[in-house]
Amino acid sequence: MTLPPTNRAFRLRRRPVGRVTEDDLELVTEPLAEPADGEALVRTLYVSLDPSNRIWMSDMPSYIAPVPLGSVMRGIGVGQVVASRRDDFPVGAFVLGGTGFQEHALIDDANDLGRFTVLPDPLPAPLPLFLGALGHTGITAYLGVHDIGRVAPGETVVVSAAAGAVGSIAGQIAKDRGARVVGIAGGPAKCAHVVDELGFDACVDHRADDFAARLAAAVPDGVDVDFENVGGPVMDAVLLHLNHGARVVLSGMISQYEAADGGDGWAGQRSIGQLIMRRASMRGFIVLDHADRFGEAIDYLGGLLGGGRLRSHETIVDGLDHAIDAMNRLFDGTSTGKLLLRVADPDAPAA
Repeated sequence: MTLPPTNRAFRLRRRPVGRVTEDDLELVTEPLAEPADGEALVRTLYVSLDPSNRIWMSDMPSYIAPVPLGSVMRGIGVGQVVASRRDDFPVGAFVLGGTGFQEHALIDDANDLGRFTVLPDPLPAPLPLFLGALGHTGITAYLGVHDIGRVAPGETVVVSAAAGAVGSIAGQIAKDRGARVVGIAGGPAKCAHVVDELGFDACVDHRADDFAARLAAAVPDGVDVDFENVGGPVMDAVLLHLNHGARVVLSGMISQYEAADGGDGWAGQRSIGQLIMRRASMRGFIVLDHADRFGEAIDYLGGLLGGGRLRSHETIVDGLDHAIDAMNRLFDGTSTGKLLLRVADPDAPAA
């Protein structure tokens, strides 16, 4: 396969305040070299859009170092090996790992963007699912429901950002465990999707003027598990309904990520004292800390998918050029399910 002479990549030029702009991420064209001994070259096909992308661009304390200024923007993706000088990554293999926001990524031991894994051959599912329901998104939902939330049959589980990547999977897993699941989403259309397509028992529109009253009506027996993805006022409202011994699964706080680095809207949680009143617990977790459980989680999720007990939905934005707009869609509520950037098609020629 003839390689193209150049590679296009987004490099971080400054740390954004609020929404990401072209002054923060610059799309550059650079020479593309053949891989050296011990290296392989991957053509990026899909890149995952995650709230963590926004965290990595800032200098706020996190579980991983910020992306250095001038570096290729970090991102998890799937791609196909197009040139290789190592036996464990043969040409043609599909791989999952730290592709970054660029057309081609180099697999080598010094790659700061993340390690790569060869996907099964033949593929048991479409490529986008390895970044969603069968990837870090689904595994996060699995760990949060099973390990942190310890959801039991008959309990009431509230899931914020229920139409989003993690929330949509978490709610379905909780339903499969026999819980009553109430979602929180933005707008009537998303709430209808959560109930009618994902099978939640109810969904509350957090944009409604009477959100607090609607939430109270949806959880008449209180909340045993809060699978939290949003934080801020939404989380405060849920905390007021915790039952004795409730568990708060702190999966994300997307409402805070743009504000933490100087944007508008930063505020602490006002109802956090309910953890004391209700003898409740709250635990945050990072999926990367549980690599030894990935196989177990994927087997479980694959079983749900194969048995028709799990629905996966993806919002796909086409073209590397649209990466900035796609990243900002994480925060404006215009996507449903897993948000992905399609960089290239595996059947298209490399040049």
